[in-house]
Amino acid sequence: MSMLDLKPSCECCDVDLPPESPDARICTYECTYCATCADEMASMCKNCGGNLVPRPIRPAEHLIKHPASTVRVFNPSNCPVHGAR
Repeated sequence: MSMLDLKPSCECCDVDLPPESPDARICTYECTYCATCADEMASMCKNCGGNLVPRPIRPAEHLIKHPASTVRVFNPSNCPVHGAR
């Protein structure tokens, strides 16, 4: 079974998004944003155009067998919130 890739941070602002974070938003390709950046993008992924929804929380006991990703994706140039900085 393939597991959802729980990325550790927002692609726009690089804020930490641990596996238990209720503020993580994802699209169908698992692009990951914080709730603040997703709201500022009208819940539309700037990478693929898909909608952003709350990321499911993986229970802690399942993180042992299926850990969250440690690979940070930071792409502020594609983010209208922070790209102009």
